[in-house]
Parts: sequence; structure tokens; C-alpha cells
Amino acid sequence: MTTRPFSVADVMTKKVVAVRPDASFKEIVTAMERWKVTALPVLEGEGRVVGVVSEADLLLKEEFHDHRLGMVEQLRRRDATAKAGSDRAAELMTTPAVTVRPEASLPRAARLMATRRVKRLPVVDADGMIQGVVSRSDLLKVFLRSDGELADEIRRDVVTRLFPLSRDRIEVRVDAGVVTLTGDVRDSTLIPLAERLARAVEGVVDVRCALTLATGA
Repeated sequence: MTTRPFSVADVMTKKVVAVRPDASFKEIVTAMERWKVTALPVLEGEGRVVGVVSEADLLLKEEFHDHRLGMVEQLRRRDATAKAGSDRAAELMTTPAVTVRPEASLPRAARLMATRRVKRLPVVDADGMIQGVVSRSDLLKVFLRSDGELADEIRRDVVTRLFPLSRDRIEVRVDAGVVTLTGDVRDSTLIPLAERLARAVEGVVDVRCALTLATGA
């Protein structure tokens, strides 16, 4: 019923800051500081993503800087201690990288970030080649859509399509992303659907549905 939902391609950052596998520890830190990012894709060849190096990976060096581990803890944290003793992206990075495709929906990207506990995802094509990077802040861009834009979309793609005969009696108001639907319609069974479709419009914060059945309908 509604227009095409936003995808990762719509909000991702296309200018990618990345490092090569042979990048040094200091080069990685410098790049993160310069570009104000918390993680960097690691690329080889023509741009294939082979891993991601994050602040968490780098901080292991500081964690173990003056802390001698016992044999049991060394075995339990073998990967962490290996990274702490490394100084190249190839050894520091987390691999395989957690990535997402450009056509993925924003909810899918958000769930992937939450479940894998990452703040940024490299966006790759079917061959694993870098296309961009999507961050938590990128996923929130849809909430910057204006109230007028949201109202226009809901009138066009929800109200007009669901209620072609009642549309002139329906008011759509949007305030700070919160949608209010008021008026009367001829088919009350469509009211829950109207609320659900309005809520699904990208950028809508909440929906208050006060549609009622027209008297004598």
C-alpha cells in the first residue's frame, strides 16, 4: 500500500574511511581520531571487506599494558591477548566482519547492530565489496523528515488509498513526528489497518488514531 520503505542504501555514508590489513596500530588510531569514528573496515584488493577494527580491539593493548595474566586467564582470553600483542590491522581486526547489504531494511540493520553489539556496519554487495558504511546515527536520519512530508505521504498512500470516498472528511496532522488521524469513515474495519500503515511510514514517531465510523454508514 505504501511507498517503498527506506533501505540501508538510502541512509548509508558512501564516503568510507578504511584501512588496509598492513596498517599500523598508530595509523588506525590516527584515522579514528581524524574522522571521529569508532571502527574502520579493513579492505584488501579492490575493496573487499575482510574485517573490522574497532576501539574495543585497540583498547586491549592498553588493558594488558601492565597486567600480567596467569596461565588459566591466558588460555581463556587467548584471542584478546593475541590482539594486545599485535600492531597491524590484520591481527587486530575482528573477522569475519559483520556486514549488511544495501537493500536491507533499516529495522534489519538496527537489529543486527543490537544483536552483534556494534555501532557501525560496512555495507557490501554480493561479492563482499564495500559500498558504504551505516551507523546508528544514519539509521536515525529518517526521523529528520519534516512533518509536512510525513503528512503528505500519509494522505497520499494511506488515507486516499484506503478511504477514497471518505478522504475529504479525514484530517492528518503531524507534530514533531507524531501523527493524529481524525474524521469519520464508511468502513470501520479499515481503521486498524490505517493506523498500522501510518505507523509504518519511515520517520513517524507515534500515531494517535481517532477515526470513527460515519453516522448512518
